[in-house]
Amino acid sequence: MLKGIEVLCHSSIRIEKGKTIYFDPFKINKNYKDAGIIFITHDHYDHYSEEDIDKVIKEDTIIIVPEGLKAKLLGKGIKKENIITVKPEEKKEIKGIKFETIPAYNINKAFHPKENGWVGYIIEIDGISYYIAGDTDITKENKNVKCDIAFVPVGGTYTMDYKEAASLINEIKPKIAIPIHYGSIVGTKEDGIKFSKLVNHEIKTEILIK
Repeated sequence: MLKGIEVLCHSSIRIEKGKTIYFDPFKINKNYKDAGIIFITHDHYDHYSEEDIDKVIKEDTIIIVPEGLKAKLLGKGIKKENIITVKPEEKKEIKGIKFETIPAYNINKAFHPKENGWVGYIIEIDGISYYIAGDTDITKENKNVKCDIAFVPVGGTYTMDYKEAASLINEIKPKIAIPIHYGSIVGTKEDGIKFSKLVNHEIKTEILIK
């Protein structure tokens, strides 16, 4: 199930499953120029990075963003027909990929207000569902997520920490849990291991940040 899945850096995810899909490209180390679809969760610099978008985008790449980012992309010269805007709690399909948006926000801190309309995504590819949580705490919405593979932030400060992330995973029970958003900008490299030790043993954890 993990073949073709990489965490390139921090919360930057690349999924190669027939189509090449990126989430929040950041600190990309080469010019891939291969993105079929780019999903952006919100506009903080470590998630919406125009420099890194340039390294993966090609002529027909579709970029999916919260509504507030459309003007930035148009100003950057991206064609409007290549931009799809989303709000929380929507379901759409693009290039044969079904996806839905899950609200991503803080409940006890002010970095990611709910009213900003920022999101995580659940996408489905070949019958497997992937949840990319975005920058979020545990919320009433993500406690109801159903997925096969979950990417969750564990670094704390701006998002849930590794203990909270493990609690969420133990509640939603994916087949595989992958910790992200730790070890560089926020959190320590040990947070992924600490997270994995708190996840119930029937759920597989994979450390993809090296």
